Amino acid sequence: MPLTPFTGILGKKRAAHLLRRATFGPTKAQIDAFANLTANQAIAQLFQVNPPPNPPIDPATGQTWIGMPPAQGSSEEGDLQEAFKYWWLGQMLKPSQNAREKIIFFLHTHFTTIQSFVERSRALYYQNALFRLFALDKTNPLLDFKTLTKKLCVDNAMVKFLDSNLNVRGNPNENFARELLELYSIGKGREGQGFPEPVEQYDYYYFTEQDVQAGAKVFSGFNVDDTYSNTDADTNLPRGVVRGFTENGFANQHDNQPKEFSNRLGNTIIQPNPALLDAQGRATEESMLDEIDQFVEMAYAQPETAKYICRRIYRFFVYHNISDTIYTQVIENMANTFVSSGYKLQAVLEDLFQSQHFYDAGTGALTDDNIGSVIKSPLDLQVGTFRFFEVALPDLDTQSADFYGLAEGFLKSVKEKGLDLYEPYEVAGYAAYHQFPEYHRNWISTNSLTQRYNFMKELFTIENIMENEVGIDLLAFTKANFTDAIALDPDQLVRTYASYLLPMYTEGSEITTERISYFKQRFLRLGEGLPQGSLAFWQFSYSNAANIPQSAIDARGMLQDLLNAMLQSPEYQLF
Repeated sequence: MPLTPFTGILGKKRAAHLLRRATFGPTKAQIDAFANLTANQAIAQLFQVNPPPNPPIDPATGQTWIGMPPAQGSSEEGDLQEAFKYWWLGQMLKPSQNAREKIIFFLHTHFTTIQSFVERSRALYYQNALFRLFALDKTNPLLDFKTLTKKLCVDNAMVKFLDSNLNVRGNPNENFARELLELYSIGKGREGQGFPEPVEQYDYYYFTEQDVQAGAKVFSGFNVDDTYSNTDADTNLPRGVVRGFTENGFANQHDNQPKEFSNRLGNTIIQPNPALLDAQGRATEESMLDEIDQFVEMAYAQPETAKYICRRIYRFFVYHNISDTIYTQVIENMANTFVSSGYKLQAVLEDLFQSQHFYDAGTGALTDDNIGSVIKSPLDLQVGTFRFFEVALPDLDTQSADFYGLAEGFLKSVKEKGLDLYEPYEVAGYAAYHQFPEYHRNWISTNSLTQRYNFMKELFTIENIMENEVGIDLLAFTKANFTDAIALDPDQLVRTYASYLLPMYTEGSEITTERISYFKQRFLRLGEGLPQGSLAFWQFSYSNAANIPQSAIDARGMLQDLLNAMLQSPEYQLF
């Protein structure tokens, strides 16, 4: 059954929470607009289907290389892989209220791919395009999470990443079958609070080694298609090719014998459909794809598959800790929605984002787990900061050299904070999304926290702004977004900024007197022995900034102190 829905108008705190979790971060205007909506109205806007973006551009030629071999004079393949990542970053940085990019990132964290294993820019792009197609799947009967799983089995990037291209008849490679069961569908076994104790490290709770070995034979006989000319009829996107076609046109590298699975998977037998074999009863591309279809259907027929995937969804969009109560009252209901909708990811997310549970912390209790409880990923931190302060960026659609230069530095900064995009440390993906029991705490170390604080400091540095470097002119932003009555009253200015930037203080009145005093002390530079009273100095500087250059510098400097204190606070690291 669906989760209990949240009724009424969202208000600022719940609207900001929804936008932070469902997108890469809102602008002030988006928070204000969504605050006046019901959850249902907000979801309708978040899940609007927009046209796909134009493909990435090779900085060396000014043309795309997607859909064709790289032209003469094009960038090296490694540079094209980076260009793809810069392009995707550009989609994240656009100030969109649409949920699609965040869902694509979730799919990337679930169906992990590592760039240095794949080493093909077009394969990486087409996998991203596959995620983009399936991210908003509710209204298209051809799209659902189970079908996406089937398509990924022969996706070029996945074939290369998990060694399916080395999996041939008589010498099966088990990597993909193992990860499909362990990471992408049924899961190795539940662990932690609310679940049975995990089994031995190299054993499994819901499947066996026999199942991995039989599964490997199902996936035998495919290879990477480096021409990207073999397209899927449903998605019109390139997919892998059959390895070992002979002159007679049958697949001689596929194990065409029946595959027997254990009682944990229902003693299923997967075998080729005789109607799809050639005249001599040999494997064809159609019969091989049908076996994959049977395998995925077998995995999804297990009740634990829907629950495992819904736990991954919950941990990404809500919180990592799943108690007995949350498991029975939330996860199982999510799984029921998942199955009854035909495995529609969007249906599960809409139900979750409209639920009372998702907004429980909207009651105002600072100890609630949902709002302001998850450590931001480096991407959420940096992209969200850029989006909120509406940082002026080079044109994202033409992907100029200026944009690629910015993107290179941006992703380097993200990497320094612990997220190397498309290079997680293990095939299971980024530790923060799966590693029990630390989960999101993996984002924070002594070094990464220092990098977070340095990022904010550089972003607000006045010298960068005056030299037209990428940065935030806090004086211009404050004047454009807040009235003079708010700006000239330090208490009100602190409360208002906190209400948009610090999730647990989103309504403003919840911030404590002690916290206001701390931020005011940094802002008004108390104790520095200013010749004027510090309040009077702020009010004079802000009021005369348009006419007196030194006053503008002073006002920017004081705002820089305030926002550095806020954005380097523990509260801002959470969402």
